[in-house]
Order: sequence, then structure tokens, then C-alpha cells
Amino acid sequence: MIRKEQLIKLATERNTPCVTISLNTHRTHPDNAQDEVMLKNLLKEAEDRVIAEFGKKSITPLLEKIKHLNSEVDVNYNQNSLHLFLSNDTKEMIKSSWNTRAEGVQISDRFAVRPLIKLFNGSESYLLMVLSQGGVQLYEALNDEIIQEIRNDDFPFSENRHYNTHSDKGSDSKHLDDLVREFLNKVDKALIKVYNETNLNCVVVCTEDNHSRLQQVADKPTVYLGYSAIDYNKMETHQIVKQAWEIIKTQQKEHRNKAVEEIKESVAQGAVLTDLQEIFQAALDGRGDLLMIDPNFSQSVIMTSDRTFELSDDKTKPDTIEDITSNIAWEVLSKKGRVFFTADNEIKELGNIVLKTRY
Repeated sequence: MIRKEQLIKLATERNTPCVTISLNTHRTHPDNAQDEVMLKNLLKEAEDRVIAEFGKKSITPLLEKIKHLNSEVDVNYNQNSLHLFLSNDTKEMIKSSWNTRAEGVQISDRFAVRPLIKLFNGSESYLLMVLSQGGVQLYEALNDEIIQEIRNDDFPFSENRHYNTHSDKGSDSKHLDDLVREFLNKVDKALIKVYNETNLNCVVVCTEDNHSRLQQVADKPTVYLGYSAIDYNKMETHQIVKQAWEIIKTQQKEHRNKAVEEIKESVAQGAVLTDLQEIFQAALDGRGDLLMIDPNFSQSVIMTSDRTFELSDDKTKPDTIEDITSNIAWEVLSKKGRVFFTADNEIKELGNIVLKTRY
């Protein structure tokens, strides 16, 4: 996972050189044995290239980091990809649950943070509430992992104590329903307190009936992202969070689809750029509202000024930015724009990279 502070630090560092190494990795043995070999080869490539371009004297701290890094990566804890960011001043190792299509070594005066932007955009923190009349637990989750259980004056709730005490109302369905609603109303008010503190929306694992009633009594129904049906045979935290993550992934896909439609609708208004140089300049000026990049697309360039470049086919040439789309994505994101890496062919009719401008 990537924290916002990490992304900002890596994206804003300027150093000579900044080395970015990315590789796909494996979660299990024996496949992860090849990760060690791959990493060793990429580190050797990085070492050879920086020595050839910069010599040894000015980059001694960087060479020391490269020399020892292979022994510091435990392949038994790999995820789907690994991203290394190395300079004289920096050493960061970030594991991702996403595969990368940019395997290899990139050397520039800044880090190639495009994989981190995808990781950051694809990561979502949320609240996960397991709701039943036998008790209520609340968790903070990140993607498909539980970060912590929320424990405060309200959570966890004990069982619903709003039960019928009148013998003559035991068959009164409206009275019994009102008791459940009273319980759920208290749960909702407790949840809203946490929402106000964290600004995190909530996924609920419960029965359809309880979810329907919760929505009816909720002070802010939009706080609830959706619900997943409770399975009392699968109540371990790793099981319930996987249920919740499916809801989050579905909503992320819907947001991406809406972004594609927004881009297409903006074409007729003349608010969409498809020329790479124009996109770069608009991003620098803070005009980037919505950027979409085909995940297979990258482009090396040689800067001719602060705002212009020439395309390059040789990523190993000195002063080459190996993927200008990484810089563009950061410029858009850092200036309050939105960035999406689309599924294949979603924007092909417009190009490999498309920017909707603010004005």
C-alpha cells in the first residue's frame, strides 16, 4: 500500500540520478524464487547504467544502496509487484497488489511514480460494519485488509436490547419492527460519529432486511456504500473484508466507466486534448481536470525546455525521461485533477492518453 505522504515525497524529489526499478513478483513458493533472480539482474543493470552515465564519485551513497538491496528484500512476503526508488538520499521499497506493465529500470532526475499513482487511486479506506441483532462490530479497512477494529464508547455493540416486554404484543409485527428500528437508529447514530471523525464511508455486512431498515432510519443514507449478505458460517475478519472489497471494486469500476463517458461527452465541447505535448503543458498549468491513460502506453522523451520535449525511442540516452506519462499523471493529480488508468480499448478511439481540461 502507498500512503499519500510517501507518494508526495517520491513524486517531488529531484535528484541526479533517481533510479526506479519495477518488477512483477509472486506471492508463493516456488514461483517467488525467480523474483530474487530478476531483482538481482535489474539491480546489476541499474548499477552499470548509473556508473556509465555519472561515474562513481558523485553517487557513492546510491551505489551502496544498490549493492545491499537484494539481501533486504524478502521474497516470501512479495505481492504482485515490487517498486524500488533509489537515490543518494532515498531508499523506498513499495509492494503492490497490482501487476505492473513497466518492468525494468528507469533513470532520470525524478522517480517514475506512475505505478504508485495507480496504486494510490486503487486503494480505498472505508469502514466495515458487521451488523446483526446479536451484536455489531465496526472495522477500518483498506482494500481487502482489516486495519483495525474500532473500539469506543459505542462499538462494539452488544445484542439488541430493544426486545418486547409486553406479553400482549408478542404477535404485534409493527411493535416488534419498531423495536428493531430503534436499535438500528442507535447503531446509525454511533456510526455517524465515527464517520464525522474519519470521513470514511461504510460497507455493511448484514441481512437484506436489516440493511433495508437501516437505510430507512439512517440520518445520512449516502454514508453507506452498500451491503453484502451476512453468512454466519463465514464470520472471520478475512472473510467478511473480502465480501466488502467486492463492493468497493464494483464501485471503482463504475466510477471509471463514468469517467470514460465524461471524456467522450467533453470532446464535442472542445475540452479534450489528445496531443502529448499539449497534454503535458496543460498539466503543468493546472488545467488538467480528468486524465485517462491506456495502461499499455508509455513514451520516452528528451526535454528541450521546461515545457517542451522531443520523442525518443532510446530510453538509455542521457537526459531521457523514460516515461513522460508518469510526470503528466503526477502534475494532474497534484493539482487537484483526477487520473484513471483505463481497461484496454476504453479510450482507443481517442488515443492512448487523453486529458479533459478545466478551461
